Amino acid sequence: MKNFYLGPIFCFMFSIAASAQNGKAKQNDTLRHLTPVTVRAYLTEQPAITVPASVSVLGAAQLRVQPDNSFVTALNTVPGVRAEERSPGSYRLSIRGSLLRSPFGVRDVKIYFDEIPLTDAGGNTYLNVIDIGNIRHIEILKGPDGSLFGANSGGVVLLSPVSKVDGTYLNAGINGGSYGLFHQKISLQKQSGNNRFSLNQSYQTYDGYRQNSRMHRLYLQAGDTYKYAENSELRAIALYSDLNYQTPGGLTLAQMQADPRSARLPTATLPGAIQQKIGIDTKMFLGGLVNDALLSDRVSNVLAVYGSHVDFANPFITNYEQRDENTYGLRSYFTLAAIPKENFDWKLNLGTEWQQTNSLISNYDNNAGEKGNIQKIDRINTGQHFFFTRFAADIFKRLHAEAAVSLNYYGYKFRNVQPLNETSTNTRDFDAVLMPRLALSYQVTTDFIWRASVSRGYSTPTTAEVRPTDNIINTALQAQIGWNYETGFRLRNRDESMLLDASVFYYRLNGSIVRQLNPNETEYYLNAGGTNQPGFELAFTDWLIKRNNDHFVRGLQFNTGVSISRFKFRDYNVAGASYSGNRLTGVPREVIVSSLLLNMPLGLSAFVQHNYTSSIPLNDANTVYAAKYHLLQAKASWQTKVSSKTKLELYAGADNLLNQRYSLGNDLNAVGNRYFNPAPLRNYFFGVSVSL
Repeated sequence: MKNFYLGPIFCFMFSIAASAQNGKAKQNDTLRHLTPVTVRAYLTEQPAITVPASVSVLGAAQLRVQPDNSFVTALNTVPGVRAEERSPGSYRLSIRGSLLRSPFGVRDVKIYFDEIPLTDAGGNTYLNVIDIGNIRHIEILKGPDGSLFGANSGGVVLLSPVSKVDGTYLNAGINGGSYGLFHQKISLQKQSGNNRFSLNQSYQTYDGYRQNSRMHRLYLQAGDTYKYAENSELRAIALYSDLNYQTPGGLTLAQMQADPRSARLPTATLPGAIQQKIGIDTKMFLGGLVNDALLSDRVSNVLAVYGSHVDFANPFITNYEQRDENTYGLRSYFTLAAIPKENFDWKLNLGTEWQQTNSLISNYDNNAGEKGNIQKIDRINTGQHFFFTRFAADIFKRLHAEAAVSLNYYGYKFRNVQPLNETSTNTRDFDAVLMPRLALSYQVTTDFIWRASVSRGYSTPTTAEVRPTDNIINTALQAQIGWNYETGFRLRNRDESMLLDASVFYYRLNGSIVRQLNPNETEYYLNAGGTNQPGFELAFTDWLIKRNNDHFVRGLQFNTGVSISRFKFRDYNVAGASYSGNRLTGVPREVIVSSLLLNMPLGLSAFVQHNYTSSIPLNDANTVYAAKYHLLQAKASWQTKVSSKTKLELYAGADNLLNQRYSLGNDLNAVGNRYFNPAPLRNYFFGVSVSL
């Protein structure tokens, strides 16, 4: 362990020395200056360097070097973010420890697709229906940010599927690899006057490393942007995704050591994963209109209206669940800009977001993958809306101050369809909650910016927690609420080829929602005291050898991300057991992800990335841990111009080069000690893409 830390420290010291040496380079060196990183998360575009928040950006360049078959590898480069894939297509995503509530899927994190919430009113997000190959840009806001985005206590993710580049082009690619991986995609954009139309199609299939882990996804995405004035445009967005994946289920430690490729085995009382043909089938359609209009020199408005439909089926060991979900809503906000003065500038935002999700949830006996007798059918209609305002000011061109607050409303209505056939509807309304945020950043020097913030997190129980797999609607479940305190700084060099971003935070959460399991493996949720979540995050990037056109090494970039989490239960007592003071389940204490990108002549490049993750507690009692692991991946590519308009790229790579035995996505607090979902051993991929 001690030797491991020498790597990032040595690279960090070497990069500082290299930056200093580059500062003395001859003025006639051919350098490519980087475009400053900007973010739009806070309603208007602004330089990332001065944003008074822990925000990370994954742009086209960062996404391009990562495998495009899954979100996991790219998202895990961001400090504080943990993405898992228990089996192909089965995502879990957490920011700063929010995984505690998520046996699968995404909860406690709000995700947007352009200006459209991908997270429904019931708090669930089908991130796995999206093909990352069709995402152009990702912004991640870490920590609670409900002042502008409503209920969340983990963070916010903004996915940008819309190309901002004018012109007509066609991109096509295909890749394949170990364990039956095949991924094909086509992206077409047609520019005609003020109109830009895009169409993206992809298909992915993967047999998987384990038994009963095959997945396939057909993905279609269309967009049309009409620029009807110089600074105004109307965007139409639509997607359809048909995702099906098998779920192999968890193994005990002994079973994983004996045969990691095995699916969950049958017991004396329950059949196994193969016998029950367990898996998930999700079909989703989402569509919406976004009007981004400049109404006057000082006033602008963004208005998004949208709707989605989801067909979901999940044959599991003990039952067969079907969900029919329909969501519709709108999001709109106005921006009023000041008449700029030399030492004072400001912006005011006023907005609202409203959502309604109507769900019909049905549970049947699972007869080897077929629906049997009805167990229970419930109808749940969930609504949430909030109003928000934000005031941001720049004072003497050094101090940036923001104050924002939202007023949040949440409630749901439910009635039983079978077996009670209720005619009356039951209602559960939550009290309105204010979520404020105050943030400052100060430009100590041109290249050193300090920041601090205080924000309140508020996360309501999701539909899957109110009506979990024990089929009992839990109206006693409360929202979890907490305060996050944070400070940090960003440091850059003159040409922004080096950036250091560091932050420390303390999140005190009350009424934490935790998952419990019955002996028959059905689940339920309860509020269990609270958690203390202090942490440290660092992101560093530097071109050790700056990009040039003259030398054999055309550029050498080093990146590292460090997450240190000291998260613990504060006062957690359940069923006569006390877990107070225990480590937060599912959260590693340290994660370090480092990479090197080497550019060479003739369009050749090489990319190497290392991920160290420390041990992870798998139950609330902290009696079982997943072992620490080191993951090493590499990718080599060759790009060339076939003609003035045609570019060709060939690439090949490998993952888990060290052949580590590890579980990427553990079943927390598992019944029967079936905690582990083994990930693939050393595996390979290769592909080709062409741009016209």
